Amino acid sequence: MRSLGQKVELLRIIAHPVRIRILEELMKGVKCVSDFEEFLDVSQPNISQHLGLLRNHGVIDYYMDGRLRCYYLVDPIIPEIIELLGRDYPEALPAPACCPVTRRGKYPGKRRRRKGRGPSAREI
Repeated sequence: MRSLGQKVELLRIIAHPVRIRILEELMKGVKCVSDFEEFLDVSQPNISQHLGLLRNHGVIDYYMDGRLRCYYLVDPIIPEIIELLGRDYPEALPAPACCPVTRRGKYPGKRRRRKGRGPSAREI
């Protein structure tokens, strides 16, 4: 089981648009740097830096095929995380039955401050 620190570190490592796209492609199978260059608008050295970071944290690994490095997923949680992030959730969770919450706006329970005034007595 991963410690809290390991969970945070994993999320920090994958939380980049280029790395998420790399991981999505690796879910489809083994890829080399030139494969990533075809669909990412990023330079080869930049792609290699992202791949190196993912590899150093045990998310991916590679094998040599002649002069090519062929990358593949190692961490079994990655496909689950990527799939979860791609799901469509049409509705928000319902308010807890024990709390008299009224849904006003996007963030229930959060009050908007009026411009030019300090916090009200309730907000302090």
